[in-house]
Amino acid sequence: MPDISLSEVSQSARDLFNKGFSAFERGNLDYAIHLLAQCVATEPRLVQARRFLRAAEVRRFKEKPVNFLTHAMAFLACLPTYAKARAKVAKGGGALELAEKLLYRDPLNIEFIKVFTQAAAAANLPEAAIQTLEIARDHYPNDVRIVSWLGSLYQKVGRTRSARECFERLCEITPNDPMALKALKDAMALDSMSSDGWEQAETYRDMIRDTREAEVLEQESKAVRSETDTESLIEEFKKKVAAEPMNLNYHRALGRLYAQKRSYGEALEILRRASELSPGDPELDAAVSAVRVQQMDHDIAALREAGDAAAAEALEAERRRFLEEDLRERVERYPNDLRLRYEWGVMLLNQGRLNEAIQQFQMSQRNPRFRVRSYYYLAVCFKRKGQYDLASEQLKRAASELAVMDETKKEIIYELGSIAEATGNRAEAASYYKQIYQVDIGYRDIADKVERVYRGNET
Repeated sequence: MPDISLSEVSQSARDLFNKGFSAFERGNLDYAIHLLAQCVATEPRLVQARRFLRAAEVRRFKEKPVNFLTHAMAFLACLPTYAKARAKVAKGGGALELAEKLLYRDPLNIEFIKVFTQAAAAANLPEAAIQTLEIARDHYPNDVRIVSWLGSLYQKVGRTRSARECFERLCEITPNDPMALKALKDAMALDSMSSDGWEQAETYRDMIRDTREAEVLEQESKAVRSETDTESLIEEFKKKVAAEPMNLNYHRALGRLYAQKRSYGEALEILRRASELSPGDPELDAAVSAVRVQQMDHDIAALREAGDAAAAEALEAERRRFLEEDLRERVERYPNDLRLRYEWGVMLLNQGRLNEAIQQFQMSQRNPRFRVRSYYYLAVCFKRKGQYDLASEQLKRAASELAVMDETKKEIIYELGSIAEATGNRAEAASYYKQIYQVDIGYRDIADKVERVYRGNET
């Protein structure tokens, strides 16, 4: 079954991929997985979608500590599905859907990876197996099974240079294994017979080159770029849009470049055209809103530079109204987007609308990316309402999610101390303040707080 590109799939599959990829870019992993899994189910041959699905699953899985017990618990929970998948593989196929369910639960479980690799090979989807093994190899570079499976699959699809490199690595791991040495000799022979050497397209990553270009562009757009460079990139992406008008990643990249050039009208036009191709896309709506805010910021700065303070203040008020109305409307359009719920909660909190903000944070905490900050802001809301016990409970939840005393955890621990101090529990407050004091004596007024505790003990 040959693999296909994004331009060859149905409009519905393309929409699912574009929306799923956008969610992946912004870190909304649950939503990305949901959409990309639907895309893969709709079109199994679109390996580009399956790779980002797997990457999202791995990233989500690693948001919490991963160890032997994690994998063991996942294996036990999935044992019935695992047994069914193995039975179907033994009968010759039909296990791909079950194997996907296993990797959804634990994408780094070696046994689940093996079943998926066998299922994909049986379904004549070797690239799907290869991409999953490539991700696994990144996490288990010395695992003999993964390196060997990957080398064999590379050989099967004719990627002889990659196969040779895999078996060279295998011989480094197991230098005295005669089977590994034989596999390397065979791979070297096949590679030498390959006239082209496959140097130009050796890894699956090359196959998704265009998507990576969009990602690189997004990163590079944060750096200083000359006007000539920007113009050159704009022309390049205009050609890409013309060649693949359904690829929304090119539209977004071109919109970002126009905005960087301060050609806000052109940026809004290209993004609106993309919205017509994919109506109801939250990422495109967010991009349009961001460009409009950039345009207002630019105009406000220009007015202030011209000395027209009154006009600048009026535009600033308009900007605040736009931000509130736009965010509220997008929350209404996309009620399941937990990132929007989080952002809306922050805005409501800043406006003092505490009960409404609490409702938003109670929803946004379901997204792992925003869970800790949602706990923190829930605590801020409860504290402002004088509900110190509820605030303390939320902060303890947030602290339990963080293993390292980084800036976020310091802020949380400090608030716990502040609440304990406000409720008259000086000993508990001191215990929290000391946690920060031991790692960062310069944090806010922590030194004064701890030293007051010791002075109080001396009197």
